[in-house]
Amino acid sequence: MNAISHPHKNLRRVFVWELPVRYYHWLNALCILTLIGTGFIIGDPPAILTGREAYQNYWFGTTRFIHFLAAYVFLFNFAFRIYWGFVGNQFASWRNFIPTNKKFFSDMWMVMKTDIFMTKREEEKSIGHNRLAGAIYFLTFIAFGIQCLTGFGLYAAMSDWWLPNLFTWVAPLFGGDFMLRQIHHWAMWFFILFTVIHVYLVFYHDYVEGRGELSSMAGGWKFIEEEVFEENKKEEK
Repeated sequence: MNAISHPHKNLRRVFVWELPVRYYHWLNALCILTLIGTGFIIGDPPAILTGREAYQNYWFGTTRFIHFLAAYVFLFNFAFRIYWGFVGNQFASWRNFIPTNKKFFSDMWMVMKTDIFMTKREEEKSIGHNRLAGAIYFLTFIAFGIQCLTGFGLYAAMSDWWLPNLFTWVAPLFGGDFMLRQIHHWAMWFFILFTVIHVYLVFYHDYVEGRGELSSMAGGWKFIEEEVFEENKKEEK
């Protein structure tokens, strides 16, 4: 960790995001984009007129294969992130995502005033995820679980492998495949909305705070105010 000069404040270079967290983030983003794109095609396939024989046009089967492959990667990547929430550093810990005390909620409100109401902001006290981001990521983890359940619940009826067959109970629980597809589709729109807001806020906070928010998910380092770093160090003790 190195201290660097700044025109208005002293900043310390802090290693925040470990390599497994960064791999998870970008792999997860790639999976979600792939699943959304192929999911739209599967849900409403275009009518393609051609004079070729049906067996020569397997594009829809290829689309489904890509969707299923991305779903497997998404599932195992999600399972790994849950595991890393217990063995990773303090910034990757599950404690950053679940509101557990009054201070967590007060910090969330402070961030909301900045992000939503655009009021004069207080000094950001977090080093990793801010409290509002952490709580929202917790909601996305729930949505990840719903997508995995509904997706593999639909896939179980057409697979002989043991892993998808672990989800055969899901369809009856939700009242059949129709409702399962609806929930799967609604959750997809949650991810589309989340992605738009997430990208906007990353750019916004990078501009407002000047802490290297964008580059940190590539290299792992952020620039933290010396006072904030010392305060967080005291809280760890």
